[in-house]
Amino acid sequence: MSLHRSPAPYAAQCPVRDVLDRLGDRWSTLVLQALKEAPLRFSALQRQVDDVSKRMLAKTLRTLEEDGLVTRTVFPSKPPAVEYALTPLGRSFVPQIEALVQWATAHHDNIRAARAAYRASESTAA
Repeated sequence: MSLHRSPAPYAAQCPVRDVLDRLGDRWSTLVLQALKEAPLRFSALQRQVDDVSKRMLAKTLRTLEEDGLVTRTVFPSKPPAVEYALTPLGRSFVPQIEALVQWATAHHDNIRAARAAYRASESTAA
């Protein structure tokens, strides 16, 4: 019998919560999706995720780098060029993102209709 016990599912120390807290933010999966084909410079990433601010993109990239999903490479030039790329760990997450993208695309109309119906029922109930 093992003395090591896993945290209860969805408990505060649960690995699922820990990872989803980081990858489930507004920008992380979009940035990882943008990097799936090839490394990109900061400005190219910002064009791909066109509504992210420079500050939030920089923060997101630092977090993804901290988690081992993205690497940052500085090239000696004037001014220095910086490129971001997926690590093997980051690349292993791409199929999960692709599944989410496919699901969201397939069900987006249904979700929007459900939201509209909910708002309509809320406004009549009030």
